[in-house]
Amino acid sequence: MLNNINIIDKIRLPFRKEKELYSSLYRIIGFYPRNISYYKLALMHKSIMRRNSKGKPVNNERLEFLGDAILDAIVGHIVYDHFPGKREGFLTNTRSKLVQRDTLNKLAQEMGINRLILSNGRSSSHNSYMGGNAFEALVGAIYLDRGYDACMRFMNKRILAQMINIDKVAYKEVNFKSKLIEWSQKNRVRMEFKMLDQKKDKNGSPMFQYMVCLEGVDGCSGTGYSKKESQQLASKLTLERLKKAPQFIDEVFASKADRTKMEEEPVENVPETDAANDFIISRLPADERSSEEEKHENVFKEEVFTEQESAATDRNEAIDEETETADPSDEDEFDLSDISAKEKSREEIIAAAEAAAFSDK
Repeated sequence: MLNNINIIDKIRLPFRKEKELYSSLYRIIGFYPRNISYYKLALMHKSIMRRNSKGKPVNNERLEFLGDAILDAIVGHIVYDHFPGKREGFLTNTRSKLVQRDTLNKLAQEMGINRLILSNGRSSSHNSYMGGNAFEALVGAIYLDRGYDACMRFMNKRILAQMINIDKVAYKEVNFKSKLIEWSQKNRVRMEFKMLDQKKDKNGSPMFQYMVCLEGVDGCSGTGYSKKESQQLASKLTLERLKKAPQFIDEVFASKADRTKMEEEPVENVPETDAANDFIISRLPADERSSEEEKHENVFKEEVFTEQESAATDRNEAIDEETETADPSDEDEFDLSDISAKEKSREEIIAAAEAAAFSDK
């Protein structure tokens, strides 16, 4: 810290005289600084790119971290005293409203802190949190310069007594859930609430715990005495995490990219455009053909035979026809005596025919 202070002492501030900085700070915090170096550091944005003798950056980020913790403790103390008997959920919600980034940004602008911030000029145009960060850093400077009681007086007398109506803030509903849903819809990010726990406190009152999930990535969780209260707190913490943790928002959009890529890929094969041929019976191996043919008898099936096979088939068919047309009663009169392998003459054939003719009469 001493090295940082030495560096700050050598930085030329945009004031004609050092007295102007003291006067400006007096109008803001209500007293004159003892060690001006802390306040100079609190008003130095990281875009200045100053470094100390060891090469480490010199800016207000460390004081911002300290001031954020002190501010939570002081505002929590004030809210605790101001609302006796209120439950933890109400006190937590009220403190969150008082120290949220939008409130601190507004205070920094109204108090004139923004005009004292040292930056490269380009960052201030698009960094909407510069004022709120400087406000927290200023609280950290007051704590190092004057202690906790001085920070308490600053918040009570300069902020809550003159600039913020704590009762109005406490009972004003800030819909963080709607803000998160709106952000998700604009960025086409899938969002859902998961209930992690449901239990009762010491007095038997129901309590709920919900977590925000963005594209399957776990966000922040919140606990409250109703589902709405717990989801509001989870939404608020997730919004703050999206603002302050670049790696978290990168993870969300990486998961979104994977999801949209999977949706673009086909999930099944493209249908064929050829006509279906299921009505054609496929040729199967010999051992499977008989069973299939029994199931699918084809009346149009043709068989191809050789010449010898055709002649044999014709003879068999002729014999079958004679057998089918013969009278069963003639089977006993069937005579084989006229069948002989000896060749007969013409006269013998005529004589046999005449004999048969006369015998019929």
